[in-house]
Amino acid sequence: MIEFKNVTKKFDDFTAVEDISFTVEPSSIYGLIGYNGAGKTTLLKTAAGIYEPEGGDVLMGGQYVFDNDDIRKDLFFIPDDLYFPMTSSLKSMADFYEDYYPNFSRKTFDNLVEVYGLNKKDKIRGFSKGMQRQSEIILGLACKPKYLLLDETFDGLDPQKKETTKKLFMEYIIENDASLIISSHNLSELSNLCDHVGLINGKHMTMNCSVDDISQNYMKLRLIFDRDVKKSEFDFINYKSLDIDGKIAMIVFEGNFREERDKLNSLLPIAIDEYKLTMEEVFLNEMEDKSYDITKIFE
Repeated sequence: MIEFKNVTKKFDDFTAVEDISFTVEPSSIYGLIGYNGAGKTTLLKTAAGIYEPEGGDVLMGGQYVFDNDDIRKDLFFIPDDLYFPMTSSLKSMADFYEDYYPNFSRKTFDNLVEVYGLNKKDKIRGFSKGMQRQSEIILGLACKPKYLLLDETFDGLDPQKKETTKKLFMEYIIENDASLIISSHNLSELSNLCDHVGLINGKHMTMNCSVDDISQNYMKLRLIFDRDVKKSEFDFINYKSLDIDGKIAMIVFEGNFREERDKLNSLLPIAIDEYKLTMEEVFLNEMEDKSYDITKIFE
């Protein structure tokens, strides 16, 4: 289990992440979502023990992560900005990691090299960005860590390799009872991979829930009228967002919306259609700054 307890990380006077708490269970994949610069990388580097938090703690298996060599042998971090020594090959990197990680599996390593179709004797620096990313994934999974931290790991992978990698991650956590955190600014990359997701927005975690909760707790209604409607007509409704285009109103509800739906009948719509929100729609809705009107930028 990975536990974030009120984690705050600062760089001089700048606060990158503040008071963040969540838990990643064994055999679970947690998606960390947010725009570039939101603090995802800072949080992962803090979890990896690279940064020491100014407040709060990160625990893995009940042990504090920072300055803990025992935990690091069960932890593998794949950063967004990959680095490999100049003359290194997959084979030489495997030799290096085998000396450090007690659970390193040559069989897993060889199988993954075959899956990705790479030459383990070629210099990694000569690989494309996507092939370098695949190399790090191969090494990470072959180390057999209990805790995997992945920062923008799908960046540079073609669609086929992305799907292969997702299947490998899902199989890995089940077979090894591992906890995995993966960050991305691309919602579609995580929608069919994670069982839990968290949104970092403005240095805070503004949403933390299971994927099942997203599909159950959010609903979008489309109301069709025989007349043009105004936003003020919906003031008595407790909604999350409302968009009106002439005779059509689109309303998003969070939580139990049935009572609010019944109230809408008083507006005499000629039709009401229900839609479940996708994960992308939910998170974009959460990230919207309701007090900020983008249409006024160029006034």
